[in-house]
Amino acid sequence: QVQLVESGGGLVQPGGSLTLSCAASGSMFSIEAMGWYRQAPGKERELVATITSGGRTNSADSVKGRFTISRDNAKNTVYLQMNSLKPEDTAVYYCYGHVNIGSSWRRYWGQGTQVTVSS
Repeated sequence: QVQLVESGGGLVQPGGSLTLSCAASGSMFSIEAMGWYRQAPGKERELVATITSGGRTNSADSVKGRFTISRDNAKNTVYLQMNSLKPEDTAVYYCYGHVNIGSSWRRYWGQGTQVTVSS
């Protein structure tokens, strides 16, 4: 069984910063892509940023220049450094990992962590 556990969410003022972490554990051979999605109240889940095992990244236009995704392959952990936060960044943030479990590849999700940007 593979688990992804997120941490680092919370309440922050506009213009502030937060760093989210997501650690994968369990029975797996490798993890290819990892990344973050978010879902605001009343809205669909949207892609925030992704990173491959080789370090290639992709991010939504709405967060370019403010959010940075990175990962530590040795620790099976992905990070999301969020700067210059805006109220519209308020959402539940979910991490995912595209995991090789031996017999197949599967996408696993974390439980979500709340980020609230408010004064």
